[in-house]
Amino acid sequence: MTDDGTAVLGDLVMRVARTQRRRWREALAPWDLSPHQARALRVVSERDGVRLSDLAGALRIAPRSATEVADGLQGRGLVERTADPGDRRAVVLTPTEAGRRVQREVDDARAADSHELFARLSARDRAELARILHTLTD
Repeated sequence: MTDDGTAVLGDLVMRVARTQRRRWREALAPWDLSPHQARALRVVSERDGVRLSDLAGALRIAPRSATEVADGLQGRGLVERTADPGDRRAVVLTPTEAGRRVQREVDDARAADSHELFARLSARDRAELARILHTLTD
């Protein structure tokens, strides 16, 4: 097997992903949210309500884990549970006003952090990176 640099590229992509995850955790610190909670709050807010099973699917986690994430968000007053009007056995999570506010603040903080990180690249390099990453994305 020849060394065509792909192993180094794989390592670099993983290092960038770890850097981004670390920065994301740090950006969430003011709201004391985990990345799972932040992603769940985004899903609930974007859909203006979602069943727990659909939240689990969107986050690609087990339904039990989605319940734990929802419990944490509800305990902080960011979401509320209501009966699904179409199936009273099912529960729908909806964002509270506080949840919508936190979601906007988190989005703003994440955008600012991404801007700071990617400002290291020229506009041309950012466009090329986006093109390359889209090509590699499943």
